Amino acid sequence: MKLLWGLVNQLVAAVALILLSPVLLGVALWIRIADGPGILFVQDRAGLRGKPFRMLKFRSMVHNSVALSTQLGISDPYGLVENDPRITACGRFLRRTSLDELPQLINVLAGQMLLVGPRPDVLPQVANYSPLDARRLEVKPGITGWAQVNGRDDIDWPARFILDRWYVDHWSPLLDLRIIARTVTDLRRGEPPVHVDTLNIARAQDTAPQPAAEARRAA
Repeated sequence: MKLLWGLVNQLVAAVALILLSPVLLGVALWIRIADGPGILFVQDRAGLRGKPFRMLKFRSMVHNSVALSTQLGISDPYGLVENDPRITACGRFLRRTSLDELPQLINVLAGQMLLVGPRPDVLPQVANYSPLDARRLEVKPGITGWAQVNGRDDIDWPARFILDRWYVDHWSPLLDLRIIARTVTDLRRGEPPVHVDTLNIARAQDTAPQPAAEARRAA
């Protein structure tokens, strides 16, 4: 069933890319004119069973967003903060409407993602997963997911992991269709409040090399 559902996803992605090509072109031109070169944001993310793949998005932040986070004192370079200055002018609209996610239809067409599934995390976050967290890697990641239609950015990470595990345990094509319908009806939402990712910040700090240990290794 999952193999057939994957093929259906690829077919839908191909049709969607054709039908939405005017929108894709319009957004690409807008980013190029408003924010300069660099239309796409490409980042390594964890796919099925943690296998890395190159996920595509329309660029919605400045080019050096990760490096800039240090200068701004942002603890989690991959997360957002309230009124995040790294988000570009058009990027704020693209993120609110989820138009920045449209290039991931190419990832679906390539078989790396599905239309619905847990959102793919960056590799440093996955490296700190607990065994329970890693259950979200038992299925392919998706453009939208159960956690996204049940809170998206305004729920904390432990809640996301619980929702993703529920999705893995209860997956069915009908559930995916329900999630897609809820995603479409939710597109006109306002901008959700930013929820700082304290879980991954704490995990990254716990696994970071300690100064004393670094000194001992250097000696």
